[in-house]
Amino acid sequence: MGILAGLPLTQVADGLAAGFGSTMQGIGILIILGVGLGHLLHISGCTSQIAAAMLKLTGQKRAGVAVNLTGYIVSIPVFFDAAFVILVNLVKSLSRKGKIPFVSLVTALSVGLIVTHAMVIPTPGPIAVAGTMGVNIGWFLLYSIVVSLPASLVGGVLYGKYLGGKAEYADDFANAFDDIEEEEIQESADLPSGALGIFLIFLPIIIILIGTIASMLLEPGTSAYIFFSFIGNKNIALLIGLLAAFFSLRRYVKDSFNDVVTEAATQSGIILAITGAGGAFGAIINLTGIGEKLVGGMAGMTEGAGIAMIVAAFVISQVLRAAQGSTTVALVTTSAIFAPILAGMATVSPILVSLAICAGGIGLSLPNDSGFWVINRFSKFDVPGTIKVWTVGGTIAGLTALVILVVLSMFTGVLPGLL
Repeated sequence: MGILAGLPLTQVADGLAAGFGSTMQGIGILIILGVGLGHLLHISGCTSQIAAAMLKLTGQKRAGVAVNLTGYIVSIPVFFDAAFVILVNLVKSLSRKGKIPFVSLVTALSVGLIVTHAMVIPTPGPIAVAGTMGVNIGWFLLYSIVVSLPASLVGGVLYGKYLGGKAEYADDFANAFDDIEEEEIQESADLPSGALGIFLIFLPIIIILIGTIASMLLEPGTSAYIFFSFIGNKNIALLIGLLAAFFSLRRYVKDSFNDVVTEAATQSGIILAITGAGGAFGAIINLTGIGEKLVGGMAGMTEGAGIAMIVAAFVISQVLRAAQGSTTVALVTTSAIFAPILAGMATVSPILVSLAICAGGIGLSLPNDSGFWVINRFSKFDVPGTIKVWTVGGTIAGLTALVILVVLSMFTGVLPGLL
């Protein structure tokens, strides 16, 4: 792109390195710590216990809600592909025993997973968006949950229930999956409780939110202000969360802390490479001057500027997601384009535009996306079935998030943290 745009070759080379480096500066540590937390929850058995806790909370009749919330929670620290593989057998077991259409539960699970993967820290995409856009992490977290949870329920539970009511799926209770070992969804005294797992997932988020609120209430420069600003830092909060998880789950985990971190670093390699590449691509796009062109095209907009920017951010992110498959790359690249645009538009909420970018990375997952084939393979759907469940369900969730963001933009001057 840089060469075709006529950039000097040295500028292309320097831009690639600068874009990669600046992306890693904001998210490198977070990715490793987040993968470490997810790895701990997996090897300790916490993920299945979270599913049991959600099912106990909602009851058998609302199993779709339980599965959706399980996916929503588990995907915060555990990356999408791994989380789906971990949970799909539990979903199959629930479908058989509860006589619930398998398609409904797979839709609920997969949409719950992708929504938090695209919108909630500490997954790489949202981290990169927040860092590139320069938004307050605490407020970003708060509004990401406000927006993403209804989107997850609409795209996963309601749409999944609609699919399950169709004649072609109504009697499919995962009976075609006899070759897959069945797992029980029940709480066990030999495993950590689901409540503990949920607490450990949300602990870093709670710490960041406390740090954000404290920094607003305390006098800058005081000891208390410095302390809460320190622990509220995203890297420190996630480190505290990882340490708390290790010591809480130590009796269920054979690995040492060093082994956990080493495994996290190993698993993070490809994630870091892909995310950094997205940052490098975004830097080159900016060097071509597309940001200045967009600013010029939007010059003079006042009335409805916030809504226009939110929709534009969503559409560009969605197009990039469809074009190359990766949610993370779409988010990183789009945020690199919009960061300089928002710098000159004081009336537009960077939080809402950032979340619109994240929402755009949810839907239109096509066969160029690895997640498409994870759903296809482990659910044993054909390609049209995968599109109905995964592509359409995710797109509905993304559009639901966009509608919520547009509504929130109407209250920018009222709601805290949006400007």
